[in-house]
Amino acid sequence: MAKGRSESGSKGKKAARKSSEVLGRPSRVSVTKQRVANATSRAPNRVRIIGGQWKRTPLPVLDLPGLRPTPDRVRETLFNWIEHLVPTLESVRGLDFFAGTGALGFELASRGARRVTLIENNRRLVDQLSQTKRKLNADQVEIVPGDALAAAGRWPDASFEIIFIDPPFDSPLLTPALAAAVRLIAPDGLIYAESGAALEPTLLQRYRLQIARSARAGRVHCYLLLPYSA
Repeated sequence: MAKGRSESGSKGKKAARKSSEVLGRPSRVSVTKQRVANATSRAPNRVRIIGGQWKRTPLPVLDLPGLRPTPDRVRETLFNWIEHLVPTLESVRGLDFFAGTGALGFELASRGARRVTLIENNRRLVDQLSQTKRKLNADQVEIVPGDALAAAGRWPDASFEIIFIDPPFDSPLLTPALAAAVRLIAPDGLIYAESGAALEPTLLQRYRLQIARSARAGRVHCYLLLPYSA
């Protein structure tokens, strides 16, 4: 699927070797490092879809503990990474383990993904996701209420090409979600993970994952991961 990898050459390898890069450098975006750090230190009132058919659509952010959606600037960088590695998203099946506002999943659907599944266990957020789905007529989006790790068992191996793991901030759910994701991801798929701390090399080795891209925005560490078999 990720046919753009072979074309990335030495630049892609150098990016993968970096432990992190700070988002918001003037050469890449027109905001300062401090503004990016501020953006990740608190939840905004809303975020927006960055690209695709629903570009600029706002997504409300409810005031709930642990809810801090991936900021617009970080998502813009993430989808630049994804679209470099996967130039065509029409055949992609996506899964968001902890959907929250749905910013990651609706962004993927907006850019043409065939199917996107959003898992969320907070009833208020499920209702908000359902409202957004109806507003956008997003028939390709499935909303699954309930616990993400329990829900993961409903799908067979290699069911998804892109998986997002952005658990509630400071929760212990990242590691078990990674364990579930490595079973569900297709051999040439991509796993995106956000963490309040850098991922330990031993954790990546345990789950046979390698870093394709990484960045840091404030306290948030962002990773695009590949299975070793890819």
